[in-house]
Amino acid sequence: MLALLVLVFLAVFVVAVLLLSAGKMGSSKQSERTLATLHAALATIRPDTTDQAVDVRKQELLSSVPWLNRWLLGMDFAPRLRLLLYQANLKWTVSALLLLCFICFAIPAYLIFLRTDAIVFSLLIGVALSSVPLIYVIQKRTMRFNKFEQGLPETLDLMVSAMRAGHSFISALDLAANEAPDPIGKEFRICFDEQNYGLELKTAMANLSTRVPLQDLKIIITATLIQKESGGNLAEVFDKAAYVIRERFRLKRQIMVHTAQGRLTGWILSLLPVVLGIALYIISPDTMSLLWKRPIGVKLLYASGTMTIIGALIIRKIVRMDV
Repeated sequence: MLALLVLVFLAVFVVAVLLLSAGKMGSSKQSERTLATLHAALATIRPDTTDQAVDVRKQELLSSVPWLNRWLLGMDFAPRLRLLLYQANLKWTVSALLLLCFICFAIPAYLIFLRTDAIVFSLLIGVALSSVPLIYVIQKRTMRFNKFEQGLPETLDLMVSAMRAGHSFISALDLAANEAPDPIGKEFRICFDEQNYGLELKTAMANLSTRVPLQDLKIIITATLIQKESGGNLAEVFDKAAYVIRERFRLKRQIMVHTAQGRLTGWILSLLPVVLGIALYIISPDTMSLLWKRPIGVKLLYASGTMTIIGALIIRKIVRMDV
């Protein structure tokens, strides 16, 4: 009991320290940018920076706290989380995501332990709820990729029209970056700027494939690189790729219609035990509390939770079809 109180206190303390440090870091960086803009506008040179070397490399900021940023740079999972946050178009740092996961773990686990006095059950619920921020990020990433994939055929049609009018592929890419909506315009703009500032087209395309790992985009990138090596009608390839993508979307929507009942059944069967248990606890707390106050009740609770998760995964496997 005392250990959990200490844990919650430390969690609140860490949150306060990180928020204060982030605020100070943000304000100091804003002040530095303002001063730099003023010096550039007035054409002044500060005497203490004339002979210093300028570092033009990209600086990965995983946390606004310096020591935490250095620690995260040494972790293997931190760059993956940073890429995941970028793909979800969220302005969070990796430390903010990890902090949210810790808060979603510590507070519910502590409250459930105070109510049920079952430490294993509290830890399991805490671990399950700690994945909520990560699930939110993955959901935002999926929505952004779906929007990218839906707008890709129109963007390809725009590039096909430009290339048939006599423009090169680079000019067509620049046109798509200017005219296409986000997120396509943003990603194509990054790809165009990378090759425009001296990066090889193959490397810029590989970076685009890393930022947006969609199968349709990988096919387009592969066709572009093959055309650069061996030649061919790239406009015709893009035209056929746009047609295939549209047909895939039509087939995917048809599958969603046919599997709607199965998906709804899966959600109902997965959430019904939880909702029904909460309702019965509100009506009769003494009766429902037997599930975590007696050993046989705890075993039944674990067994029902395991079978519910397995059933939900089986239903998801049945109704989920890759096109």
